[in-house]
Amino acid sequence: MSEPNISAVPASHTRMTVKTVTSLGMLTAVAYVMVCLSKLLPQVYEFLQLDVQATAITIGGFLFGPLAAAAISLVVAVVEMFTISDTGPIGCIMNVLATVSFCCTASFAYKKLHTKKGAVIGLALGVLAQVAVMLLWNYLITPIYQGVPRAVVAEMLPKVFLPFNLVKGGLNMGLILVLYKPVVTALRRAKLVPESQSAVQGKKLGVGFALFSLAVLITFAVIALVLMGIL
Repeated sequence: MSEPNISAVPASHTRMTVKTVTSLGMLTAVAYVMVCLSKLLPQVYEFLQLDVQATAITIGGFLFGPLAAAAISLVVAVVEMFTISDTGPIGCIMNVLATVSFCCTASFAYKKLHTKKGAVIGLALGVLAQVAVMLLWNYLITPIYQGVPRAVVAEMLPKVFLPFNLVKGGLNMGLILVLYKPVVTALRRAKLVPESQSAVQGKKLGVGFALFSLAVLITFAVIALVLMGIL
């Protein structure tokens, strides 16, 4: 009589792993497409580029945790560097820092408080984390990258980098609040992510929360258009 194979992986676990990898791959592809589309937008202050890749990455983080968000951020930044970016390794590093600080902070907070309120708090903390991280790293890196004196960069921190990163983070926050529910619903219907307990208990999105989400998105979208000189 043969011994049971105690090391065998259950079929259900294998299926879930394949579905998780598929979902992460789809979100990574969507994030990269968002990067490509962002390149079509006018630059802010002639060298800063608004992008919304953090929207897809944070949705992945909300579903699968902050480590998943970090992994997607790294993959997207590296692929961008070798395909459509002209900023080289420095641009890649800055992209990773900006995206990880936002997405991982938001995902970690949402993991601890898995509610609509937790999502809003997590995203707000993500915006603040991104602003703080990018102010520091722009102060350190921009003199090397742009070839300007550090004193000039210091003057740009409150006038350029602070509003830019606030608007960038706020724009992604608004998009995530608006798109998270329909995206996750589509993934669940495709059986790529499991039905959560919170989704079973309350499937209706509150009208107040939807209006709040739209207000956040519209507010930061208008400010972004102003920064880009469109309005």
